Amino acid sequence: MSKLDRKDGHLDVVTTGKANALSVTTGLERVRFAHCALPEVDLAAIDLRVQFLGRTLAAPLLISSMTGGPSRAQAINAALAEAAQAHGIAMAVGSQRVALQGDGACGLDMSLRRYAPDIPLYANLGGSQLLEPDPLQRVQRAVAAIGADGLIIHLNPMQEALQDGGDKNWSGVLKALQGICSRLEQPVIVKEVGFGLSGAVASQLVDAGVAAIDVAGSGGTSWAAVEGALSTQAGTQRLAELFRDWGIPTAEAIMQARAAAPSIPLIGSGGIRNGLDAARALRLGADLVGTAAGILTAALQGPEAVHAAITEWKDALRLTCFGTGSRTIADLRKATLL
Repeated sequence: MSKLDRKDGHLDVVTTGKANALSVTTGLERVRFAHCALPEVDLAAIDLRVQFLGRTLAAPLLISSMTGGPSRAQAINAALAEAAQAHGIAMAVGSQRVALQGDGACGLDMSLRRYAPDIPLYANLGGSQLLEPDPLQRVQRAVAAIGADGLIIHLNPMQEALQDGGDKNWSGVLKALQGICSRLEQPVIVKEVGFGLSGAVASQLVDAGVAAIDVAGSGGTSWAAVEGALSTQAGTQRLAELFRDWGIPTAEAIMQARAAAPSIPLIGSGGIRNGLDAARALRLGADLVGTAAGILTAALQGPEAVHAAITEWKDALRLTCFGTGSRTIADLRKATLL
């Protein structure tokens, strides 16, 4: 299977919901806010604005990395960028590996800035690619290609290990990452892809000089299951199913990372499907909340569907603030839990 076909296959599998975790949840459903029957708050005046890496966002939301083959990726990226611009939220693009290798831009070029001229936009490459020759030049090209405000390095060792032809040698990635963080002008964010970041790894990333961390915990899409669905090898399929529920649940990953790195900007993602889940993640210690699969179906339908989905997220987040008597996101982070 070519890299482009694999990207389209990822979209197909994720949208069916058949690659979700089975016996593990994000843990966010166990986070319950104490209801405030006398909020003394004007719902319309609730302020969702936050600061993230020196930028002001209208809401604490990040459209997380997603991509596909060239037949769909350009339309998806355009729809996401247009909606992110309209709502004043951040956006991260999917892996730019294919685009940098000259196999099609997939909408990951400066045309993206025509749709999103003002919002924080983040480039994206895989951690294992830092082991390839001249990694600094590679990440600089990724950032320049879309006029990005920063770079996301995604860590996906379990996915690569289960992927036919995946990158299975991860020795030296941390050292290479440290070199990138010290030499790249733009801030570097490091994220998992759905298996979660532990507190120990969060500490390593802080020491390496990363600007922010995205825990991307388990409980949503399982990339083990995704790769199992795409594999033609019976042994890989069985192994992928065995590890379908591998990882650190999102709620636990957020708490571990926040305890280990109390001052670093933290993104909570992984199986976050709505604004109430987003509020729960923020209360546990996230500064920003990311979603990919939670908005993918809308992205496949076009800009208006994405607008509607983001509006629904913001409405649920605002209503959670109202129900806890929180005027701002800062207040929500201190809301009483049951």
